[in-house]
Amino acid sequence: MCSSIYSIFRARMALIGEAPGFLEVYSDGSVRRLIPEVVVSTDNQSSKNYKFKDVAIDPKKPVTGRLFLPNVIGNHVAKLPILVYFHGGGFCIGSTTWMGYHHFLGGLAVASNCVILSIDYRLAPENRLPAAYEDCYSSLEWLAHQASCFEPWLQNADLSRVFLAGDSAGGNIVHHVALKTMKTNISNLTIKGLMLIHPYFGSEKRTEKEKAEGVEGFVEMNDMFWRLSIPKGSNLDYFGCNYENNTQEMSKEEWSKFPNVVVFVAGLDFLKERGELYVNFLQQKWVKVVKLIEAVDESHVFHVFRPESEPTRLLQMQMTEFMNTFN
Repeated sequence: MCSSIYSIFRARMALIGEAPGFLEVYSDGSVRRLIPEVVVSTDNQSSKNYKFKDVAIDPKKPVTGRLFLPNVIGNHVAKLPILVYFHGGGFCIGSTTWMGYHHFLGGLAVASNCVILSIDYRLAPENRLPAAYEDCYSSLEWLAHQASCFEPWLQNADLSRVFLAGDSAGGNIVHHVALKTMKTNISNLTIKGLMLIHPYFGSEKRTEKEKAEGVEGFVEMNDMFWRLSIPKGSNLDYFGCNYENNTQEMSKEEWSKFPNVVVFVAGLDFLKERGELYVNFLQQKWVKVVKLIEAVDESHVFHVFRPESEPTRLLQMQMTEFMNTFN
C-alpha cells in the first residue's frame, strides 16, 4: 500500500534530474538516492589487515567520517602519515560507506601504512556549494583538535604529514580546501601533498574532448550535476567549477607555497583533458611540484567500481610512492 502511494505521488512530480541507478531529483525539490551496496560500521570493525570505525565530525549538519587504521600500528613506533579523503559523485551522490570506496581506502591504508579519514560531507542539491568545501575544511579542524587529545586512533598520527586526496568531485574539493587552508593555517597541521584522482572541473567553454562525438550523454550528465550543485543563478564559470575564477586570487609568492600535487587521469575518461588543464594551470602559477600520471586504458573512477583490480593496486602504489617522498 505504501509503495503504491509513493509511486502515485512521484508520478505527479516532474523528474528534473536523474543519474540512473543513483539519483532522482523532482520538481518539488525532493531527492531520492538509490544507494548501492554499503559497508556498515559497528565499533572497531576489523578486516585481516586494517580496522575501521565511523566518527562524528559535526553532528549538527551532519558531517561524519570513517577512520581506517592499518593493523601494523600495534608494532609501529614511528607516527604514521594521515590521508584525508573526499569521495566523488558530482557533489550529489557518494559516501565513504559505499563498498567501492570502503575497500579502496582500506587497501590504501595498508599499502601506504597510513591513517585515513574519509569524509561524508553534505550533498547537493539540498546543500549546494560551497557547503561541501566548508564541511571538508571543517574536517581538518576536527582532525587537528581530535589528534591532540581525544581520538585514540589518532594518537599515532603525524599531523606534520597530512595529505588530501579525492576522486572526481572529491578531487575538486581537494583543490579548494587546500586554498582555504593556506590562508587560515590550521594550528599544528601541515598539508604535505595533494592527490587529485580524475578531478571534476568545468567551465562555460568546452574542452575538445567535451565537444567530441560520442560523449554527449556524459557531458549532459555532468552539466546536470553542476546545475544541481552550484548556487542557483550561477553558471559553469562559478569559481567552484572553474578554478581560474577564484575570487581570492593569490600572489606568486603564495602560489609557490601551494602543496606538491599529483594528478591522476584515466585515458578513457572524457574529463582527462580537465585534469591536464589543471596541471598546466598550476605550473603557470609557479607551484613547485606538479605531476601527471595516466592510467591509459581505464575509465573514470575505475578504482571505485573495481577496488580489487590490478589497475587499482597500481594506483594505490603510485599514491604510496608520492606520500613516501615526504618521509
